[in-house]
Amino acid sequence: MMADSDPSFPSMAKPKLPLWVFVKDFRLVLTLDELGLEIARIALPAAMALTADPIASLVDTAFIGRIGSVELAAVGVSIALFNQVSRIAIFPLVSVTTSFVAEEDVMAKVAAEAEESESLETGLVTTNESEPPNSGDVSSFEVATSKVTNERRHIPSASSALVIGAILGLVQTVFLISAAKPLLNFMGVKSDSPMLAPAQQYLTLRSLGAPAILLSLAMQGVFRGFKDTKTPLYATVAGDVTNIILDPILMFVFRLGVSGAAISHIISQYLISIILLWKLIAQVDLVPPSIRHLQFGRFLKNGFLLLMRVVAVTFCVTLSASLAARQGPTSMAAFQICLQVWMATSLLADGLAVAGQAIIAGAFAQKDFERATATASRVLQLGWLLGLVLALVLGLGLTFGARIFTNDVDVLHLIGIGIPFVAGTQPINALAFVFDGVNFGASDFGYAAYSMVLVAIFSIGCLLFLSASYKFIGLWIALTIYMSLRAFAGFWRLGTGTGPWNFLRRL
Repeated sequence: MMADSDPSFPSMAKPKLPLWVFVKDFRLVLTLDELGLEIARIALPAAMALTADPIASLVDTAFIGRIGSVELAAVGVSIALFNQVSRIAIFPLVSVTTSFVAEEDVMAKVAAEAEESESLETGLVTTNESEPPNSGDVSSFEVATSKVTNERRHIPSASSALVIGAILGLVQTVFLISAAKPLLNFMGVKSDSPMLAPAQQYLTLRSLGAPAILLSLAMQGVFRGFKDTKTPLYATVAGDVTNIILDPILMFVFRLGVSGAAISHIISQYLISIILLWKLIAQVDLVPPSIRHLQFGRFLKNGFLLLMRVVAVTFCVTLSASLAARQGPTSMAAFQICLQVWMATSLLADGLAVAGQAIIAGAFAQKDFERATATASRVLQLGWLLGLVLALVLGLGLTFGARIFTNDVDVLHLIGIGIPFVAGTQPINALAFVFDGVNFGASDFGYAAYSMVLVAIFSIGCLLFLSASYKFIGLWIALTIYMSLRAFAGFWRLGTGTGPWNFLRRL
C-alpha cells in the first residue's frame, strides 16, 4: 500500500473512515498531557483576549442603556456596522498572518537547530585536534546559541502584516467617516429616525480608532504565530480596563454621552497598539532587508480567498442587524444585547481555534500529520464540551441578568424570546469557530472561502423570509440555521478526508 511505503505516516493501520478523527482519543480530552498543556497555554490567554473587547462593548452597552433606549439602539447599529466592516479587513489579515508566521517560525527554528548542530560538531573537532580539554574558551555551540537567543528574528510575514494593517486601517477610517450616513441608511436608520444623529456621531468618532485596531490585531496574529497569546492578553486587558474606567467619566461627568463612549474606546485601542508594538520590536526585526523580502503576493492571494469568506459572513450578520433595525428601536435594542452576548461567549471557542491553527500550521510545515490529527481531534472535542457549558451558563445567567443592560419592559420581553437561541446555539457556534481554526492551520483557505459563500447564499434567503414572516424570532431561527451550516461545512471537510486532510484516509 502507498501508506506503508510513505515515511510521513509512521504508524499505519488499515484504512479507516476519516470520521474517526472526531472521536479519536476522546477519553483524553481533558487530560493535561503535552498536547493538552500546549493547547491550554495558547487557548486560555487567547480566549480571554478575544472576549475582552466584546466584554468592554457590553460595558459600553450597559452604560449607554442608562441614557435611553434610542441611544442604545443607535449605538447598537453603529457597533454592528463598525465591527462588520472591520472584520472584512481584520479576519483575513489575522488568520493569514497566524498561519504564515507559525510556518516561518517553525522553519527558522529548524534551520537554527541545524546550524547549532553543525557548529557543535565543528567545535568538537577543533577542540579535539588543537585545544587542551579544559581550556576556558567558549565553545562554538555556546556562541551559536547566544547568537540565536539574543538576535531579533526576521519574520517576513510579520513585517508584511504590519504594513498591510496600517494601510487597511487608514482606508477603513476614510470609508466609514465619508459614508457614515448612507451606511446607516442601509442598516435601516433612515433620515427621519431618532437613531440617526447619535448613531452617526458614534460611528464617525469610533472610526478614528480603525488604524489602531487593524495594527493591533495584525500584531496579535504575529504573536499567535509564535504561540504567544499572553502578550496580546496583557495588552488587551490594559486597553479595555482603560476603556471601562473612561466610559462613565467621559459619558456622565463630562456629559459627552455616546461621544464619550466612542472616545474612550479610541484611547483604549491606541494604548493596546502601542504596547504590542513595543513588545514586538523587542523580538522581531520589522525592517526587511528590501521590499522583495515582504510577502505581499502570498498575503494577497490567500487574503483574497479569506476576504470572500469574511464578506459572506459579514453580510449575514450585518443583514440580520439591519433587519432588526427595520423592526424599530425596541427590536434593535433587544437584538443588540442578545447579539453582543451571543458573540462574546461564542468567541471563547476562538481561543481553541487559535491554538489549533498555530499548532496545526507548525505540524503541517514539518509534515507531522500524526500531530496535526491529534490536535484537530482534541480542539474539536474541547470545543463541543465548551459549547455545552456555555449553553447552560447562558440559559440561566441571561434569564436573570438581562436587567443589567436595560429596564425597558418591551426590550426585556424580546430578550426573553431570544435567550433559548442565544444559549442553545453555543455548542454549534463553538464547533463552527474551532473548525475554522483547524482548516486555517492546514492553509485550506480556498475551501473555507467557497463553502462559506454557499452557506451565506442560503442563509441570506432564510433571513429575509423568516424575518418577514416571524419578525424577531425569525431572525434568531435564521441565525441558528446559518451557524449550523457553518459547522457542517467544517465537519464535511474533515469527515470526508479531502483537500489537505486526505492523509486521514491512510492513517
